[in-house]
Amino acid sequence: MANPPFRTRGTNSTRDAAEAAFKSATTKPVAPVAAAPKPTAPVIPNAKELVTLRIDRDVLEHFQADGPGWQDRINATLRTAVMDGDGAALATDQLSAENDG
Repeated sequence: MANPPFRTRGTNSTRDAAEAAFKSATTKPVAPVAAAPKPTAPVIPNAKELVTLRIDRDVLEHFQADGPGWQDRINATLRTAVMDGDGAALATDQLSAENDG
């Protein structure tokens, strides 16, 4: 028996037109993806934030030598370094080794 001729469905068939009409009538439009919201400041005043920070081993050993509370001591030292004499924060371009106490 010979193979029947291969038939291709035309792109203008009534079935294709009906499927396209059905899809357009029943498919919800895709909403654009919103950009991720920017992180906001913590709701709790003076809340601490968990960060990862790379510190030289000798500096870390210096703060850990006095025992527990070394993270608070690093925070206090950094706070002193970024504040001027009046307790106001220095601008980033003002921070340098000259501010070291």
